[in-house]
Amino acid sequence: MPRPETDIEGTRARIMDAADRIIQDRGAISFTMTDLATAVGMSPSNLYRFFENKDALAEAMAGEWFAELLVIMEGLVSAEMPVEEKLYQFFAKRVVIKRARYEEDPELFESYMELGDEHFEVIKGYVDLADHYMASILAEAMEKGYFKGLELDTVVSLVNTMVQPFCNPRLMMQMMHLATEDRLRVVIDTILNGMRATEAQTRTRSGLHIAG
Repeated sequence: MPRPETDIEGTRARIMDAADRIIQDRGAISFTMTDLATAVGMSPSNLYRFFENKDALAEAMAGEWFAELLVIMEGLVSAEMPVEEKLYQFFAKRVVIKRARYEEDPELFESYMELGDEHFEVIKGYVDLADHYMASILAEAMEKGYFKGLELDTVVSLVNTMVQPFCNPRLMMQMMHLATEDRLRVVIDTILNGMRATEAQTRTRSGLHIAG
């Protein structure tokens, strides 16, 4: 007889809680699905009914990690506010959440980073989705006259480089005291007011176009 949906979800949640404890104690790389089955008091074959392998478990845990962040990004893309504030809030709201998670349990935060490194292909879709949302906001800024002479792909790449201390969890762990909202505000203002194609860059692109 099939399990009620609530029972299935409750068991999956219990398994993920156990995985949290294991990766905090042992690290993400060293534990196995057999270890996890033992921790939750079930056979490995029963565990595989809920998560077919470690990648599936990592995907579910990544989904929980990103869920709140995705709601923020989705909401900001369609929000009625000046694009300058929208771009700032796109990073600032996530900085606040990541800092709180780190301060609540630094070891678990580090373990999740290790899990993400081990299963990067699993989380890549979330990273790409964040870039997609950011590109939507940057395209809106371009319509307002920002980033003159630059193409959207170039703007996305440059902005990603400049905001790494505020969105890359590993960098944030190293410089959490510097990844503040005040500093982010300065960085975003600098990006908006300073990023544009220079005359030399324009000439270079024109020359390449003619040569092609």
